[in-house]
Amino acid sequence: MTKIHLAVLAALLAGCATQNPVPKSVELPVSPVRQAEAQATAAQPQQKTLKRKLAIGRFTNETRYGRTFVTDDNLDPIGKQASDMLANRLVASNRFLVFERQDLNRIKAEQAILQQADLVGVDTLILGSVTEFGRSTTGKSGFLSATKIQTARAKVEIRLVDARTGHVFFSANGAGEASTESGQVAGFGSKADYDGSLNDRAIGAALSDVQTALMNKLDARPWRTDILKVSGRQLYISGGERQGLRVGDMLDVMHEGEKVKSGQTGFRIALPGTQVARVRVVQLFGDNDSNEGAVAELVSGSLGKARTSDLYIAESRH
Repeated sequence: MTKIHLAVLAALLAGCATQNPVPKSVELPVSPVRQAEAQATAAQPQQKTLKRKLAIGRFTNETRYGRTFVTDDNLDPIGKQASDMLANRLVASNRFLVFERQDLNRIKAEQAILQQADLVGVDTLILGSVTEFGRSTTGKSGFLSATKIQTARAKVEIRLVDARTGHVFFSANGAGEASTESGQVAGFGSKADYDGSLNDRAIGAALSDVQTALMNKLDARPWRTDILKVSGRQLYISGGERQGLRVGDMLDVMHEGEKVKSGQTGFRIALPGTQVARVRVVQLFGDNDSNEGAVAELVSGSLGKARTSDLYIAESRH
């Protein structure tokens, strides 16, 4: 075969290995301002959502991958990476109040400088670990062609713990993988070195796999909130627009049921509460999760001489 024939063959094979041209981006027929407004509206909760207080108490790497002989948690990059990724996802969901626990000593040091401390306790601690992690490289070779596939796989385990009792009330696991492929035809094509980003993507996929179950469990409890202050026929309550409250919403004022310790489980069990009044939301205030609230007016019923600490607000059952 002549050199000309070889050149033609190589050109044809290289042409077969090329990808389709990248499609051109098309501008949406909606202005950026309208797009931003639509996204903001979609981000608002469609139902009342009590933002529970969460903290990631511990997230470790229990695999052999990336570990050293030193047991200091600060030298556990995979565990800290998984913890940071999960915290970012919980904050981005806009459904929880997430508090720092992993770097709590740094916060306390800063509070000592400011001479001010106002740490808030949480309802739930999240404990987790990366229990499986591995990589593999496979490939295929043929006449004038070769492919190489790099794959990373990860598995995470998560537990939800009641911070008041230490009771583990939920556990779940998630698995995920990420891969990249490269190939050559007659010496033309892409070459792939070690792809470190696969580790990040595999851990992210495992967290995504468990994230929905975790959030659904945390959201399972019915919405309720507390009374901040009573002034005549007006009640100031916690929670506002970010928890799904709207002006005109009807809410029930409930009296806490008696709490009795169970001899069977050892837990204190609250007996069913009693409705004492109904209120209507007339005003919302505050501009972030830490200071928002609502003003409600009494529509029916009476608070009597009950202490505000014995009362709570719930969604209306009517």
